[in-house]
Amino acid sequence: MALDQSALLALLAELKLTNVTDRIRMVTETLYQELIDAEATAHIGADRFERSDDRTAQRNGTRPRVLTTTAGDLNLKIPKLRQGSFFPALLERRRRVDQALFAVVMEAYLHGVSTRKVDDLVKALGADTGISKSEVSRICADLDGEVATFRDRDLGATGYPYVFLDATYCKARVNHRVISQAMVVAIGVAADGRREVRGFDVGDSENEVFWTEFLRSLKARGLDGVGLVISDAHTGLKKAISTVFQGAAWQRCRVHFMRNVLSIVPRASQDMVAAVIRTIFAQPDAKHVQAQFDEVARMLERSHPKVAKMLHDARADILAFCGFPPKHWRQIWSTNPIERLNKEIKRRTDVVGVFPNPAALLRLAGAVLVEQHDEWEAGARRYLSEDSMRQLEAFNTALTTPDADALTGVIPIPELIAA
Repeated sequence: MALDQSALLALLAELKLTNVTDRIRMVTETLYQELIDAEATAHIGADRFERSDDRTAQRNGTRPRVLTTTAGDLNLKIPKLRQGSFFPALLERRRRVDQALFAVVMEAYLHGVSTRKVDDLVKALGADTGISKSEVSRICADLDGEVATFRDRDLGATGYPYVFLDATYCKARVNHRVISQAMVVAIGVAADGRREVRGFDVGDSENEVFWTEFLRSLKARGLDGVGLVISDAHTGLKKAISTVFQGAAWQRCRVHFMRNVLSIVPRASQDMVAAVIRTIFAQPDAKHVQAQFDEVARMLERSHPKVAKMLHDARADILAFCGFPPKHWRQIWSTNPIERLNKEIKRRTDVVGVFPNPAALLRLAGAVLVEQHDEWEAGARRYLSEDSMRQLEAFNTALTTPDADALTGVIPIPELIAA
C-alpha cells in the first residue's frame, strides 16, 4: 500500500467528520484506488516520478470510472498511459451484468417508468443499494447525444411532398414553476412514400414566433419540395406555414374541423350534421367533392346557418387535398398519423408526470421519436406506394371550383337522410 503515516492520519481526520455509512464507502473507495494504483505501478515498472530502467510506459492522466457496490457508488480513477493501455483486473472490463443493468434502466426510462419503480427494478436485479435519482439521470444523459445527433441531422436532398405538423403538451418545471410545454413534431412523407420524423422541439407555447423558428430550422437542415402541409388551424402555426413554406398548400385537419363544427351544434343534431359533412369526403374525384360541398352547404344554410358559414370560410383549407392524387386522400386530409405518435409520447410521459426541466422532456420524447423513426425505416410497408407518389407531378395544388350543374353522381342530401 502507498499510504504512509501522514496519509492515514489525514484519512482518519476526514472519516471523523462523516457518518458510518459514508465511512464505509470512503474506506472502500480508498482501498480500491490504492489497489488500482499499485497494479498500475507494477504494470508500468515504476511508481510516479520514479526513475527506473524497468519502466515500460509513462502515465498520462486518469479517466473516471463509477463502480456500484453494496457500500455505495465508488468514484475511481483509472490511470491512462502514453503508450499501450491499462485496465485494472479488479474492475472487470465491460461486465455483462453492468451492460444489462444499464440497458434495463435506460429501457425502463424510455418506457416512462418512474424513478421509484426503476429503483425497485434495480434492487430486483440484485443491487441491494438500489439506484439514486442522480444515477438514473447520469445513465439517461447518455441518450442526449443520440437524440441531439438525430434532431440536428442533415435531411438531405430528398423532397418531402407531404409534411404533418402537430403539438402535444406536457408539464415541466421552468423557473421553479410547473408550466405546460409544447412538444412539437414534424413528420414528412418522402418521395418514395416512406414516413420519417423530420424534427421536434419543446417550447413555451405554439405562437407564431416559435413555429416560424422551428420550421425555418427544418428548411435550414434540408427540408425541401413541400407540396402540402397538414395541421390543425392554430393561428400561429398557419401564419408560420405561409411564411416559411411559400407556394405550398395547407390542409386543415378534417377531424379537428369536425370537432369545431360539432361544438356549436345541439347534441340531438350532431350525428346528422356529421353524416352530411362526411359525404363531402366520400366522393371519387375532385369535381364531385366540390359539387357535394356546395350541396351540403346549401342544405345546412337552412337548418344550421352557423355551420354553413364555417364550411364556406374553411372551404379552401379543408379541401386542399383535392389537388393531390385521390389514392392519397385518406392519408393526407387529417393529422391522424401524427396524432397516433403523440398518443405514444403522452403514454410514456404521463408516467413521469412533471419533468424537472424542458431538457428532460426533450430527451424522453426525442428518444421515443428516434425509436419510431427507426421502426418506419426498417419496415417493409410504405405509408404511400411508390406508384401513387409518381402521380404527384400530374396534379396542380391550386384548387378550382367546377360547374356543379355539369356533374353527375352527387349524393342528394334528402335521400341520404332518408337512408
